[in-house]
Amino acid sequence: MAIKPRVFVTVRNTRRAQKAKSPYIDGCFDAMGVMGSVYINSQIPSSSGLGSSAAVTVATLSAINDEFSLHKTREDIAEMAFEIEKTVQKGRASPTDTTVSAYGGIVLISGGSRRRLPPQNIHLVIGDSLVSHSTSKMVEQVSELKKKHPNIVDPVLDAIEGVSMSAIHHLNNPKELGRYMNMNHALLEVLGVGHPQLGKMVLAARSAGAFGAKITGAGGGGCMVALCPKPIKNRIASAIEACDARAIITGIDTEGARKEKNV
Repeated sequence: MAIKPRVFVTVRNTRRAQKAKSPYIDGCFDAMGVMGSVYINSQIPSSSGLGSSAAVTVATLSAINDEFSLHKTREDIAEMAFEIEKTVQKGRASPTDTTVSAYGGIVLISGGSRRRLPPQNIHLVIGDSLVSHSTSKMVEQVSELKKKHPNIVDPVLDAIEGVSMSAIHHLNNPKELGRYMNMNHALLEVLGVGHPQLGKMVLAARSAGAFGAKITGAGGGGCMVALCPKPIKNRIASAIEACDARAIITGIDTEGARKEKNV
């Protein structure tokens, strides 16, 4: 699902365009076949499990599309962004983050199909552990574990899918959804993608009254997310910050990529 913090990207058609220091941004200009200057202002911490690279890639492609009047559709941009992420991450990228960044809202991706789910008024607190991690490293770690212990890891992955597929039927029931989040977190811990700081933050959020809390992203650092009753969002945020972490009170963004006015 898309959350409300955004990445703002401004692209200008300039004669003296220089290569960006990011392979994602360079990939955007290469994919669009143009050159220009780029300015980025991000509200999303990087390397934190919140899909910042996907947000930057989708926003940059969208800004190039507008500046150069290339008439790409939202679907085109989501596909291109996924291909760029896949190239940069050496084949380990998922279409989830780029699809959600492009379309907003809640998207179910299963195999090759993508389905938008009805928007919900969900109250979330994101906890940033301030511990950076590498998505590709965590994916590789789980892959190695799967090779060594397929009889353990395969059922855990099946259970994670089962939890996710059951949870989508309870998006309007926060208490039940919170239970599924807690189950998912426990299964992710089995896969070895937990982190002591994240574990502390998850328990703190639950103790403060969250319906559920879990790792988000690849794990090994980065962020966790807590599903909260609206009246006690601030209390849960304070409990997370008491763990020497950063809290972001947010909700679901249903717009996805958009052109800003008065920027």
